[in-house]
Order: sequence, then structure tokens, then C-alpha cells
Amino acid sequence: MVSCTLQRLMPLFLGAVVLGATFGAAAATGKPLTPPKYNEIIYPPWSQGENNPALNKGLKFTIPEVDAMPDFHGSVNDPKLVIYVGGNYYFAMGPLVKAFEAQHPGLRGKIFYVTIPPGLLIKAMEMGNTFTSGNMTFTVPPDVFAAGLKKVQEQIATGKLMAPAVPYVTNDLTIMIPKGNPGNIAGLRDLGKPGVRLVMPNPAWEGVARQIENSLIKAGGPALKTMVYDTKVQDGSTILTHIHHRQTPLFLMQGLAVAGITWKSEAIFQEQAGHAISHVDIPARYNTTAVYAAAVVKGAAHPAAARAWIEFLHSPTALKIFAHYGFKPYHAG
Repeated sequence: MVSCTLQRLMPLFLGAVVLGATFGAAAATGKPLTPPKYNEIIYPPWSQGENNPALNKGLKFTIPEVDAMPDFHGSVNDPKLVIYVGGNYYFAMGPLVKAFEAQHPGLRGKIFYVTIPPGLLIKAMEMGNTFTSGNMTFTVPPDVFAAGLKKVQEQIATGKLMAPAVPYVTNDLTIMIPKGNPGNIAGLRDLGKPGVRLVMPNPAWEGVARQIENSLIKAGGPALKTMVYDTKVQDGSTILTHIHHRQTPLFLMQGLAVAGITWKSEAIFQEQAGHAISHVDIPARYNTTAVYAAAVVKGAAHPAAARAWIEFLHSPTALKIFAHYGFKPYHAG
């Protein structure tokens, strides 16, 4: 089985191999050594700081693969609204926050948000709302928790959140592929073929994995799900993500896999960003739809701002932003 450690080191290992070969060739020919040049467009944060709502950014110190914290946005110094949001629409949060600030200028520069998988957000809440990234540790309690509707309802039942759970948009699955479709992927059943290398969300903490499993079963029965999430994991031809399925396009663009299932909105975002990514639609009869919802955190320090944010999420302004990435408005029933 491919371990999380191996998954984490794989891109670095491949980079080291390429780097070693380059330096070795240079040494053999007597040419001067030069450091590698990273193509920054494929590394987060792709927004180049545009999704950081902090007004005073101070010294900018972001280096691809070395120093980057793309899931933490804004300033932790006295925020007036803190949002924990499942990372399924991390790319939409920047425009959403800007539009919300325009309607609530008193909150401009005072919003902080985190975009990691819901399961990890819940773990952070259970560990005192504290995060460590690299050598930095900080505590920032949330006012709003946003994720899939069922996950939000579960956390209301545990007492972490306050009712109601407010749904606002829906999303469908797709098969993300490198541009040009080198794996010749035409549908879900192709993912079970021997030799087809995949990168898939980890069921350990990514709720989308359960929805993906449902779609695999619809398309090819339990055997297809077992092949993708068991057999191929064991033989190394399925890589499981260890942070979030936003790793999927990174693996695809680095040539480590030829396909991976994600939310359609993520593929659309990558295509709009000009990355070498495309997607294969999944027919409705095999697809699985997610409903996103939000709720106020129990004991929130800024409940009024939290309620204003949740109200904003299903406003015409917010829905127009969501629609740009392929989301659809939620309609009861």
C-alpha cells in the first residue's frame, strides 16, 4: 500500500531525480550549475495573494513547495469574522469575501478563513481551534462552519454548531484529467483498468470520497469501487491525497496520474486559470450531487457577522459568483 509518507515525498523524490540528473549532466560537461526554476503557475496559492483579505500584508514570503500556506487566508490579528469552510470551493472564497466586504465595509480586512477538508476542520475544533503549519502555530476560533449539508447537520447534533443548517448551492462530480487526455479516459469504468494511474480523495478525511464511491458503484458495481479504492491503492496505481483533492491537479500536471475524480467546479476553475487540465463529464445516472450548507458555531465570538455571512451565501450576488464555477442554486426538494 502506498503510505501517506510516500505520497508526501513522491513529488519531492521525482524532483530530486530530475535535479540530480541535471546537476550530474552539468558536472560531466563542465557547465556551471544553476538552481531549478519552478513553474509557479502550477503551485498554490494560484491566486498570487488575491484571495488574502488582510489589508497590511507586510513582508511577502511565499516560495513554491517550500514556504506556502494556501489554506489560511487573512490576518489572525483580531478578526471580526472567522469562517471554517470545507475546501471544495476555495477558489470562490476570494470573490465571495470581496463582494461581502463591499456590502459590509466595517468588516473589510477583518475576515479570516480556512479552507481544508471538513473532517480536518472538525479535528481542529476538537483540538482547541489550533493549527500548526510548518513552524507556525496559531489559534483562531470559528464563527461559521460550512461544508456538506449532512456534515453540518451532524455537527449541529454534536452541539458544536447551532441550528439551522442553511443550504445554498449544489455541485456534481467529474473526472479531472490532464489536457489532451493521455489516459484515454471516457468514463468511470475506465478508472478500473489495469495500468491507469489515479489520484483519488482519501476516505479517511474527505467526505467527497464517499460520494465518489457511490458513483463508482452506480457505474460498475462494488467491484469497480473495490478496484479503485482497494486493489489499485495496494498495488500503487491509485495515489490517495493526504491534504485535499486540490492535490489532484498538481499530481496530474506533474505526470504522476492520468485521472482523478473531483467536484466539477474544481475542474472548471483549473481550466479557467489556464492550467493544463480538462475533465470528462459523468452522466447524471452515475453522478452524485452535493449540497453545501453553513451554520453558526456555538459560542461564536461574532454571531451577527456570522449570520450576515450565511445570509449572503444564498443572495443573488453570491449565487452569481458560484455559478461562474459551475455551482447551482439549492432548491428544497
